[in-house]
Amino acid sequence: MRDNWFVKILFFPISLLYGLGILLRNFLYDSGTYKRAEFDVPIISVGNLSTGGTGKSPHVEYLIMLLRPYLNVATLSRGYGRKTHGFRIVNAADTAATVGDEPLQFKRKFQDVVVAVGEERMMAIPQIMGASPNTQTILLDDAFQHLAVKPGLNILLTSFKQPYFKDFLLPSGNLREWRSAAQRADIIVVSKCPDNITESNRQQYIHKIQPLPHQKVFFSKYGYGAPYYLYNGNQRINLTKEFTVILISGIAQPDYLIYHLESLVKETFMAEYPDHHPFTVKDLDSIQALYQKVSGDKKIYITTEKDAIRLDAHRQYILDHKMPIFILPAGVEFLFGQKDEFDGEIKDFLMEFKV
Repeated sequence: MRDNWFVKILFFPISLLYGLGILLRNFLYDSGTYKRAEFDVPIISVGNLSTGGTGKSPHVEYLIMLLRPYLNVATLSRGYGRKTHGFRIVNAADTAATVGDEPLQFKRKFQDVVVAVGEERMMAIPQIMGASPNTQTILLDDAFQHLAVKPGLNILLTSFKQPYFKDFLLPSGNLREWRSAAQRADIIVVSKCPDNITESNRQQYIHKIQPLPHQKVFFSKYGYGAPYYLYNGNQRINLTKEFTVILISGIAQPDYLIYHLESLVKETFMAEYPDHHPFTVKDLDSIQALYQKVSGDKKIYITTEKDAIRLDAHRQYILDHKMPIFILPAGVEFLFGQKDEFDGEIKDFLMEFKV
């Protein structure tokens, strides 16, 4: 709807009022009227300016995999969409309703990592350290706008298709803050880049971003693995043009995923829901009905790792109906030979961190 220019113009006055509120809040922090907490443990924030769809979770997972061989890593998220409140240490037996889909995804994939949720990150960080005193670094998930905590390293993500420099404030656009807020970032990652991105594209984006002297700009894309069955990670398939896919998607901006699937399979049908959507039995009935309408000898469901966490609330239904749901794993790949440089920036920050 926000792509409609009439809607943009209609909402423009509201966006300006919203933007004035954001300017006031930021001024109160910048002037010292509101205090920002700093901690004696290195904190890395991963966030964005938009309302979603930039790939925060895969980038947090990238950092976990980079650091966990050397450090005791913890993650802290708000726990968006959960029905609980306050600080919680996530357990693999939790549900999306109790801790949120992304934190539970982190915990089930990296069971040796401390994963916590808490709306007030300034209060939650000491609670993490109290519960796990050996923690050596904390990754803040989706905390770019959480100014009450001053991270040691601030990573800003923006998607290639919808970069922040082409967007506007809510509700006319998708931005939570003015574009100038990007100046707080130490690292800017242009995520979800196409496979055929060129050096010319890279230079154009760097020119539009206009990084400050202290800022580094990186480019990344998703690398997708072989889909595996929802309840058996060893049961994998290779997607070919023989397959018809029903994509169950409850993520922001699924276009990147759709394009990938359409390049591999015969046909793709959408069962699309809002980001973080809590699936219901009625939803599964509708998804089943779509499956029955679709023709083809080889047809399966594909979903994301994040959606699978919420679908698991209906495990018995899925098993009883023998729904062939396969998860498409996604990982971050840095482009233009920048992987070592990005990894080096993270390691240098940690090596140089002083209390």
